[in-house]
Amino acid sequence: MTTSHLKRPLRLTLHPQDVLPEHMSWRLHEGYVRSATMDDDGESITLGLWGPGDVISSEDPVLHPLELQCLTTVVVEHLELDDNTQLQHIRRERQMLAKLHAIQRMRSGERRLLALLTWIARSFGQINRHGCRLSLAELNLTHRGLADLCGLTRVTVTKLLSRFRHDGVLLTIGESDLLIPRER
Repeated sequence: MTTSHLKRPLRLTLHPQDVLPEHMSWRLHEGYVRSATMDDDGESITLGLWGPGDVISSEDPVLHPLELQCLTTVVVEHLELDDNTQLQHIRRERQMLAKLHAIQRMRSGERRLLALLTWIARSFGQINRHGCRLSLAELNLTHRGLADLCGLTRVTVTKLLSRFRHDGVLLTIGESDLLIPRER
């Protein structure tokens, strides 16, 4: 009787701030990951945010260095990309880059932050008849993290979030969730 050993894909659980191993592709089962590169001054530039179900890869990066940093505790599984999956990943990556670039090019800081929050809520939050619900705590996105994503200072983000809440542009739900009300 012969016994065959089935090869199981590598599965990792990583913690916030951990970085995924380089030159590999992953299916993200739980948690959130930020893809980033560095500018000439060593400042981090976010290229994308990835959540459960997404395929993420640093196999053949266009930009060097490319880092896949865990925002939360994540569970990932190593994945060999076939041509179709690789094409889907590249399309998603391009769409995300285009959206983040468009947001970062908005002149008004208020519009920029609100557009970022709306994009994050639609991508990773819950959409219901009242609007888009977003949990910054679940994504482990601090005011500093939001500032980095949209090119504002942390102080400006904090002030704008307070103003948005005061003006009813954002509603606070529970301890840390936000609702971006549906436009009527």
